[in-house]
Amino acid sequence: MKERILLFLIVAGLAAFIYIFQSYTEWGLGILILIMSVYAIFTSIATKIKKRHELKNPKEKNESYKPFVSIMVPAHNEESVISNTIETILNLDYPNFEIIAIDDRSTDNTASVLKDLERQYPNKIKTLIRQHGAFPGKSAVLNDALVLASGEAILVFDADATMERDFLTKLVYELEPKDVGAVQARKVIRNKDINLLTTCQNNEMTMDTYCQVSRDAVKGAVELRGNGELIKRAALEDIGGWNNYTITDDLDMSTRLHIKGWDVRFCPDTVVYEEGIMYLFPLYRQRRRWLEGTIRRYLEYFGDILTSKKMSLRVRLDMIAYISEFIMPAWFIIEIGILLFKIIIKDAPAHILMSSVIMGGIIGLGFMLAGRYALRRYDNMSRKDAFFGACTTSLYLLIIWFPLVLFIGTKILFMKKDMNWGKTTHGLISHEHAIQRAKEKIKQAKEELRKLIKM
Repeated sequence: MKERILLFLIVAGLAAFIYIFQSYTEWGLGILILIMSVYAIFTSIATKIKKRHELKNPKEKNESYKPFVSIMVPAHNEESVISNTIETILNLDYPNFEIIAIDDRSTDNTASVLKDLERQYPNKIKTLIRQHGAFPGKSAVLNDALVLASGEAILVFDADATMERDFLTKLVYELEPKDVGAVQARKVIRNKDINLLTTCQNNEMTMDTYCQVSRDAVKGAVELRGNGELIKRAALEDIGGWNNYTITDDLDMSTRLHIKGWDVRFCPDTVVYEEGIMYLFPLYRQRRRWLEGTIRRYLEYFGDILTSKKMSLRVRLDMIAYISEFIMPAWFIIEIGILLFKIIIKDAPAHILMSSVIMGGIIGLGFMLAGRYALRRYDNMSRKDAFFGACTTSLYLLIIWFPLVLFIGTKILFMKKDMNWGKTTHGLISHEHAIQRAKEKIKQAKEELRKLIKM
């Protein structure tokens, strides 16, 4: 109810402001664009200064810092991918870890696969089989597994994750400072070349890398991303573990860590690979959950963000700047709705829409240029490929995120909160490849048959 009331007040206040000061809203949008531009320039300069400083004064790694790490892998109906993920984790070159593989109420053979792996590697793997009546959600899964964990740090992987052998060795050094509560690795889409949708998802992840690196450079509100996150046990205990009542465990935890004064770092040179979604409807379901969780955690912790004595000023300001990303689409939707209403009742000329459209174009251009830079910087694309990649990804983000902001806002205001996880199906890559191979074999068989007929 608190979230609903707060969102209603924000939307009502924004709508009232736009309606009353309709002739001056372009100034408001202009100021908002100016603030976002100054923030982008500031973080870019900070990133360059940090990079230059690290080149001149390379950070010394404490080779003796090797805390025992509990690696948790939650799995729900993941029999097609979980074995490969566990085998990949077992190949890590880090000397001091255990694996806790969790079957979360699966209806397929995931539990059997995990039990077989536990028998093969009894000194490395613990399994937790959750019953069908257990509390749903990834947070509840991880909290149950935490009871079994012996590690000073907890590393969380999704069931479809793969990584290089030195993943944990590189990532763990970032966790050593006393004020650091968690570290996030860079995420990359493993099947990015399957179709346009997976390519855009990988570009989206690259743009997120650019954003996270920028926030890290200014010691801002870096966020965890669920897959490839390493969390200090002391920080986990300080915030009371994962929140069972959130649908985005990573984002919720990020905010609570910052409120408690813990620093969250981002490591772009350590990569975890995951499977991109190949079809539009499942992608919408996943992004719907991400966006709903993002908005709800800000509404839920709004008072704590404003009043926390442990959160640094730069984290607070960075978080406020990030929230503006969600204010912008809401602003456009409300303003265009009001303008259309006025045009229909003939209270305003049609050309009044132009200022909003122009402002939207300026924001879109800035976003596209940032995307082009990210693709050049982190994916090493040519200028031409980066330009077209940024254009298509900007359009993809507009199609995906803009309607979702409207839908999630409506849902929070008028619908009952649920714990709909929006399960993502993994293992489709191998399925698609199998279908493709079958098609190729059929084609070859037909050609051979034609040759035999001609003979």
